[in-house]
Amino acid sequence: MRPPRHRRLKFLPFNRMIPNILTLIALCAGLTSIRFALQEQWQLAVVALFAAAIFDGLDGRVARILKGTSKFGAELDSLSDFISFGVAPAIVLYLWTMQTWGKFGWLIILIYSVCSALRLARFNTNLDEPDKPAWAVNFFTGVPAPAAAALVIAPMVLSFQFSGTFIRHPAFVSFFLLTIAALMVSRVPTFAMKKIKVAHNRVLPLMLIIGLFAASIMTAPWATLLASGVIYIGSMPFSIRMYKKLERETAQEQGPSIVSDADHGTAE
Repeated sequence: MRPPRHRRLKFLPFNRMIPNILTLIALCAGLTSIRFALQEQWQLAVVALFAAAIFDGLDGRVARILKGTSKFGAELDSLSDFISFGVAPAIVLYLWTMQTWGKFGWLIILIYSVCSALRLARFNTNLDEPDKPAWAVNFFTGVPAPAAAALVIAPMVLSFQFSGTFIRHPAFVSFFLLTIAALMVSRVPTFAMKKIKVAHNRVLPLMLIIGLFAASIMTAPWATLLASGVIYIGSMPFSIRMYKKLERETAQEQGPSIVSDADHGTAE
């Protein structure tokens, strides 16, 4: 007797497709940044990268709201992240300045892209880790790919705001590429904003800050993006401190139970 075959749904609700659509838009935006770089439209290339980061941030949240999460969507999101934030910014920087260093410049570009792939692979394998404490969802291990792309493109954004040949020098850009690549594969805990809950008495101040940020983006976009990058880097010591504090508290809570279990076994 043949085992019963699972019938495939003939129709898929459109709301379950919206997260994947957003992911594809993010992918197209990341690839379009390379097209703008080939045309030497550097500001549009940066705008396309940040647009990809915005849509990438939306797809997961929309999927949870619409209950449209799926394994297919997770795999698509991971591949999109690698292309949009691991390949696209590296190619843009190579066309902008790193190609003047020839093979050595290309080697540094490859290091960044490889570290991005390794970081995403580690993230995917850690999703099913059963022993993670509940508070660990508020932290990433290393700098996530979208944030890394925003940080590594900082020299180009800096050149829009200030003049100076050193900003476009391959040595200066290489420092960013290698530093951000190391942070991506590092064990440094960084804040993950998607799971953080906001108290009711802090909603209004937070909305005010978001409004000020939106107004700043409209009036002084490059300075605002640079300031955001500085704030993000500055938050790392606090994320490390908070992570270690929670880790110590978890160890102290588990310690007595472990001792109690051991004593119980000895008594038997």
